[in-house]
Amino acid sequence: MTNDTTRRTVLAGVLAAGVGGLALTDAHDLLDQFAPLSGDAWDAADRTLPETVESSHGEASIRYDEFGVPTISADGEEAAYFAVGYAQAFDRLFQFDLQRRVMRGQVSELVGEVMLDDDEFHVAMDFAGAAEATWEHVADTPAGPLVEAYADGVNAVIEDEQLPLEFELLGAEPEPWTPVDSMLMEKQISWDLTGNFGELREALIAERLGDDVVAELYPDRLDHDVPILRDEIEADRLNENGEEDAGNGESAGIGTVSTATAPRSESAESAGSAGSASDPLPEDGENGTTTTANIGPALTGWLSQFESPPGVGSNSWVVSGDHTESGLPIVAYDPHLTLMTPPLWYEQHVETPTTSVRGATFPGVPFVITGANDSGTWSFTNVGADVLDCYEYDIDEDGERYRYRGEWREFDTEEREIAVASGENRTLTLRKTVHGPVLEREGQTVGVAWTGHTATRTTEAIYEFERSDGLDEVLESTRKFDLPTQNLVYADADGRTMYYATGKLPIREVDGEPVSGNRIFDGSAGEGEWEGFTPFGESSWDGFVPFEEKPHAIEPDVLATANQRVADDPEHYVGVAYAAPYRGERIYDRLDEQLEGGEPTDPDFHRELQNDTYDGRAEQLVPDLLDALAASETDEFDDTADTLADWDYRMNRDSRGALVFARWFDHYRHQLFETEFEDAGLDESYYPNDWIVATLPEDGEVFDDRSKAEAMLGALEDAHSEIDAEGWETYGDWNSTRTIEHPFAVEAPFLDYETAPTDGSRATVKNYRVESAVGASWRMVVEPGGDATAILPGGNSGDYFSPHYDDQFDQWRNGEQKPMDRTTGDGEPDVSFVVEGDK
Repeated sequence: MTNDTTRRTVLAGVLAAGVGGLALTDAHDLLDQFAPLSGDAWDAADRTLPETVESSHGEASIRYDEFGVPTISADGEEAAYFAVGYAQAFDRLFQFDLQRRVMRGQVSELVGEVMLDDDEFHVAMDFAGAAEATWEHVADTPAGPLVEAYADGVNAVIEDEQLPLEFELLGAEPEPWTPVDSMLMEKQISWDLTGNFGELREALIAERLGDDVVAELYPDRLDHDVPILRDEIEADRLNENGEEDAGNGESAGIGTVSTATAPRSESAESAGSAGSASDPLPEDGENGTTTTANIGPALTGWLSQFESPPGVGSNSWVVSGDHTESGLPIVAYDPHLTLMTPPLWYEQHVETPTTSVRGATFPGVPFVITGANDSGTWSFTNVGADVLDCYEYDIDEDGERYRYRGEWREFDTEEREIAVASGENRTLTLRKTVHGPVLEREGQTVGVAWTGHTATRTTEAIYEFERSDGLDEVLESTRKFDLPTQNLVYADADGRTMYYATGKLPIREVDGEPVSGNRIFDGSAGEGEWEGFTPFGESSWDGFVPFEEKPHAIEPDVLATANQRVADDPEHYVGVAYAAPYRGERIYDRLDEQLEGGEPTDPDFHRELQNDTYDGRAEQLVPDLLDALAASETDEFDDTADTLADWDYRMNRDSRGALVFARWFDHYRHQLFETEFEDAGLDESYYPNDWIVATLPEDGEVFDDRSKAEAMLGALEDAHSEIDAEGWETYGDWNSTRTIEHPFAVEAPFLDYETAPTDGSRATVKNYRVESAVGASWRMVVEPGGDATAILPGGNSGDYFSPHYDDQFDQWRNGEQKPMDRTTGDGEPDVSFVVEGDK
């Protein structure tokens, strides 16, 4: 890895050459946005922690371990979280200032017009307004004073310490941090996990390619038998009084809330209109005309840029103490999120008389989101729930009013100015309806309701998780975890285990009947509204699935989540945006094999399972490809046939078979869909998922023009041409870490981590997706009260000159982990926080 001396040498070269830039987009050269490089960058190379810091919140200390993970110790919680804010800001200030700017729509102020599209979306969605509503609630909870102390700690760094290198390169300074900004960071991760405009894409595909194509390529339910709550899982569930109710069914798959979707709703055109309201509509404007705001490709294409990143998912699983050597349960967890430099997560350890917690959080968020305390450990994977609805409206000709339940209403409007560096500022008019924000592009309009647009209580829940004493307390706190919708997997030192689907699940009705949410609703008719939902205010739970009726399992023996369907037969609609079942199936297969053999597991077994690279797509498709090769009249691919026949379906960096399969599979997708989709004006982001590709029947419409074998062989020719042209020999030549980038990657590539080969694919348990820079953004394996290890994909510091900038990168790439214990360490603290005036 790059050492400090090399880093300083690189910076010297950059200063001498006058190089700079900001790679917030790969389409523009933003070199001119850098301030003239000066001695300030040299100052950033010598950032050091002070020995003491004044604090009005009480005494505290920070000790850093060998990987730069801070242990914050204090007798008072406010003192501790002032120090947490200080530690995070010193290590990651540029990262969370940039994330704040993204969510507030303020990036153009730094880099100019190139980011105006992004800023307009984030301003129009008014994430900041939702964060303000959330803070109004959190401020009055026990977590509120700690969030305020945390913000004070961040501002102590902004005011008193040398700013990181990126600020000096930009010639910019951060604004003071506020508690609302911390709420905004939680909105950001929630959006990244649940922001989905799938119904708009599906409507566009149906318009361009037809309903038959949608039915074949985008089914609401993938045909597999490995849901999270499978029939083999025996567990208790809560009754309507919130009490554990043993024997509610022979298994959790029967006794818990199910997940089959509600019937597919009809198209937006036949779903009813404002004209069918019970009261007659008043006359239109003076000219007696209205315009129906349409939804089309300009709007859908724009919004697709800001959805949940493709492939975002995660693995987590739990086994009870009955199946471990220690007799303690074990939780394994690796969230698959965007991989970046520095990493998405930040590791910290906090010790107070009431708190002993270590784990990972997002920079800008005070509390440990996933980790362990002295009682238990908790982890979260994405449910794939549908918590965003889209609405069409009748809008008057002047665009000032919309029809709603038989009346004309004026839009709630507010003007916001977007500052633009080296350009003209942009004024944007925000429009909102009773449902939430209105998003507009080229005359196309859609209203949006998202559960994150109301005041949420997740900060309060996470605060309580840190201080929890066993399953019962965590279960009660989970009631407050209303965003994002997540699969919570928990185990405690008493041997108890739990799975729960967190977050608010909306209930939609049309004409009094429940319907699924994967459709565009008629907003003018009031279709599908969530009872009790108040955008940018506080909402009730009236229009959402009751807590006791959400999918859950109390005391499951073995349970695994990998973003697949939650269960097979739901009582309530949950969603349709589930992942292909490859990871979930492989995890369950490995666990079942171990347990059925009577072999107990230990942490090493679970760490090894996290590194499993078996690709189920290859198991489905390679035999058919080999048959096609055998039936062909060419011997051109004999060596390839031998390679694939001998391959074990593992996506390992040194494998030739993995390389051939990976490039063949992507070309096979293009063979199947490229021509038809391009003719319809749809790019590859609209292609169906890998499970659909792998299970297409030979007599399906996709193979009308050529056989499946012909498509497979054509893709193999394309793959060979690409591999030969690039000179690749093994999978790691293509599957490298090159796409894990710093925001300044284009013009300051020295800030990136090294490019190196790695293992895994988008379908393997060891998850890595080179094409989208998504993968295991944190790994941990924890026995509550026992062994605990974890790793970050990089380092805990975002300071390029720190030895902890990338010191975990090779361990992460190679599937290793480091200790995650909660000892405070010996010796003098690195930083002491003293009472103001006592320095």
